[in-house]
Amino acid sequence: MEKLSISDLHIVLVEPSDTQRKIITTLLLKEKVKEIDSVANLAEARGAIRAHGADLIISSMYFEDGTASELLTFIKENPGFESIPFMLVSSENRLNKLEELKQAGVAAILPKPFEPIHLSRALNASLDLINHDELELELFDVQEVRVLLVDDSRLARNHIRRVLEGMGLEKIVEAENGATALTLIKDDTFDLVVTDYNMPEMDGRELSEFIRFNPETSHIPIIMVTSEASDSMHMLNIQQTGVNALCDKPFEPTEVRAMLAALLGE
Repeated sequence: MEKLSISDLHIVLVEPSDTQRKIITTLLLKEKVKEIDSVANLAEARGAIRAHGADLIISSMYFEDGTASELLTFIKENPGFESIPFMLVSSENRLNKLEELKQAGVAAILPKPFEPIHLSRALNASLDLINHDELELELFDVQEVRVLLVDDSRLARNHIRRVLEGMGLEKIVEAENGATALTLIKDDTFDLVVTDYNMPEMDGRELSEFIRFNPETSHIPIIMVTSEASDSMHMLNIQQTGVNALCDKPFEPTEVRAMLAALLGE
């Protein structure tokens, strides 16, 4: 399939402020985006997506008829729309408000105001989700790599799975928490574990400790996916458990590709 460029993108821009819509539209046009559907609320956004589809949705956080989380859920739970990348543009900085969107798999989060370079990076991150590019490995056939994906959020698992499948990984087994993952690890073999940090019953730290300190599984590379800051006390403790790599949410293909090449190419 021919790869899309930024100029090929059909973008639905969802922004309640006329002024902000004009500002963001102007910046998108400077990035060579040619097709932009601008709407002011969730009802109009759903209508535009149903009528014309989209390659990318750029959305504010709050509207008179709901929030970005509701729009993202609408996209992720509708067949045909679930793979559309979603970019949040918001002045919201409360972690608990952003966490739900990070868990659901936003392609990028931009603050208001943002610099043009940040928009360019976010557009390219979205393209990475759209354009599938198989990962080339010297020691593995990428289609035969056995991955255990562990996350208590179904939406997050779906997003991470799509990113991995876009790189050619096909053998992906899912678990909704560390306890379920342990059962799977005891019954099967895996080449890679991708796990969330915050989970019920058994979190990512406990799962990683079991994998790393069990002689039968200690060789398995572990990628920890988290929305926590990499320099937080939790993350500093996590690195001491033998996690091979920490990956921020949003789960960005370029970053993940480099991690997989390093971990599976060794």
